[in-house]
Amino acid sequence: MSNNKNPLLEPFDQAPFSKIKNDHFKPAFLQAMDDARKEIDEIVANPEPPTFSNTLEALDFVGQQLDRISSIFFNLNSAETNEEIQKIAQEVSPLLSEFSNDITLNQGLFERIKTVYEQRKSLDLTPEQYTLLDKKYKSFSRNGANLNEPDKKRLREIDTELSKLKLKFGENVLAETNKYELLITNEEDLKGLPEGTVEAAAHLAESKGKKGWLITLEYPSYIPFMKYAENRELRKKLAIAFGSKGFHNDELDNQQNVLRIVNLRFQRANLLGYATHADFVLEERMAETPTKVLEFLNELLTKAKPAAEREYTELENYAKELDGIDRLEKWDSAFYSEKLKQKLFNLDDEKLKPYFKLENVIKGVFLVAEKLFGLQFKEVSTIEKYHPEVKTYEVYDDTNNFISLFYADFHPRTGKRDGAWMTSFKSQYTLNGKNSRPHISNVCNFTRSTSTKPSLLTFNEVTTLFHEFGHGLHGMLANTTYPSLSGTSVYWDFVELPSQVMENWCYEKEALELFAFHYETGELIPMELVEKIKESANFQEGLATVRQLSFGFLDMAWHGKDPSNVKDVKAYETEAFISTNLFPETPETCMSTSFSHIFQGGYSSGYYSYKWSEVLDADAFAYFKEHGIFNREIADKFREHVLSKGGTENPMELYKRFRGAEPNIDALLERAGLLKS
Repeated sequence: MSNNKNPLLEPFDQAPFSKIKNDHFKPAFLQAMDDARKEIDEIVANPEPPTFSNTLEALDFVGQQLDRISSIFFNLNSAETNEEIQKIAQEVSPLLSEFSNDITLNQGLFERIKTVYEQRKSLDLTPEQYTLLDKKYKSFSRNGANLNEPDKKRLREIDTELSKLKLKFGENVLAETNKYELLITNEEDLKGLPEGTVEAAAHLAESKGKKGWLITLEYPSYIPFMKYAENRELRKKLAIAFGSKGFHNDELDNQQNVLRIVNLRFQRANLLGYATHADFVLEERMAETPTKVLEFLNELLTKAKPAAEREYTELENYAKELDGIDRLEKWDSAFYSEKLKQKLFNLDDEKLKPYFKLENVIKGVFLVAEKLFGLQFKEVSTIEKYHPEVKTYEVYDDTNNFISLFYADFHPRTGKRDGAWMTSFKSQYTLNGKNSRPHISNVCNFTRSTSTKPSLLTFNEVTTLFHEFGHGLHGMLANTTYPSLSGTSVYWDFVELPSQVMENWCYEKEALELFAFHYETGELIPMELVEKIKESANFQEGLATVRQLSFGFLDMAWHGKDPSNVKDVKAYETEAFISTNLFPETPETCMSTSFSHIFQGGYSSGYYSYKWSEVLDADAFAYFKEHGIFNREIADKFREHVLSKGGTENPMELYKRFRGAEPNIDALLERAGLLKS
């Protein structure tokens, strides 16, 4: 295929989705890698002495076409994949890993960077330039630049294998999710389910040529079933299917993938002079060391566990009183929690959903962004999209400067992985005096509209939308020079601050008044419901906190120790959960085999960061609350010192500039109602 027919190798600003065919990707990757290698060779061959400009700055703008191709391809592999794309991913991932190693193990390039790094104190660098120099030097030294040749070769082998294993892990989880179907033919088995869930299940069954109602492991189907279905046996069946993804000793089994990934990560860390993978990762995090992470997790566990144990007993007693349940199981948790919540607060997700029509919530999050940051979102049809359901917007500030493109993709599909995430099709950077603006995307999996109802969100889905939009703002409002420091390119335990802080607006009357209108009557959400949302915000917070901490402990168990003697994934996981386990053990399930955050995504040794960021977000929002949740002065400080700065400086310094002090853990404990526990 000649280059002039490959849209990915032509100059483009917006991703040219309509012109891209699957067979364009591999040739584009190969060509773009070749071009980037030539750019590297030019830097290394430069006869001038190494300077910040001709080495560090030049290096940060290497391979821009390759970055664009990668962002388009891997976003499609998450949001609109198929067997062909997955096959290409398996082929190009090791090539990209090899390419990355070609750079970090390029001795001539490293020598130039090292020369500049050793002169750093005498150079007149801005904080952003100093950070770039420090990060680039460490990215080389932390990835093998100081190793001998045999060790460099071994590092390359490890990285190539890891890139394939992570992809395979994710493909297996997606395949497990897609293949499971619970077909219900007896209407009695639907008892308790909301009308919208029943209608969606009937529609899905019909679309697949089946009679009855189809329940799947995709969240919009799975979660309402676990929360409302009165048939306990079917809840158990579905919960075990969900909890045993990748754990069936078949071709989609992930147990060996887990063991291989953690052992390779451990070997890699040792090769680079670190005790464990967690030691390696955390050197570049706010938490700094595994010891600090475990101290943090244990401090929160000490505060949360007494509350969790009380809440568990309360729930078990309630289930016994209501239905004579002797032993509360994991598949009972969401069901009886929802019933108890309704009893205590008379607050039912189904009562709330009519007030959260998807289009209104989107409008609402845009209005919140307008009131805080002066942003305007204009829906346009001229931007190419990878699926007809994707919504596209141009974003402007209040003086009509173009800020960003924004893509939003909200509903589940066969080729789309579970969950919700933010990503980008183009980073922000400044080159030759021109500020090149970013292209940001939010991807979620919300119930789609039916023939009788629009897409109505649960309150949890509303907070999810605000959460991902917070990540989106971090990308959209980026204002840095260098692409590698822009937007969400920050320490992993800082990246959740902008997203989690946005969730707070969902609980505030002033914000809800902007968008929470009944989809049929147009009536504003009654304020007594708003009060109940706030009152119930801490309902079972102890259980929720302990559950979240359990994931952090599991992550640290896999990555903060030597895993070479671990043979049984399930047994090791059970051991890691001992301090946090409240429910009876279910031998048929295993979380590790579908724990995509740490085995496919970027959260290995970093899952604790969700709770870490909650400390930051609770402290940050307390500042807004003191001065008014739409206080423009505080919002401007947040934009200036957090959102726009990306990874240009140490995150704690940025936070202190915004807040005037380091974050206080008590803000989180107070918000969660755990201070007295």
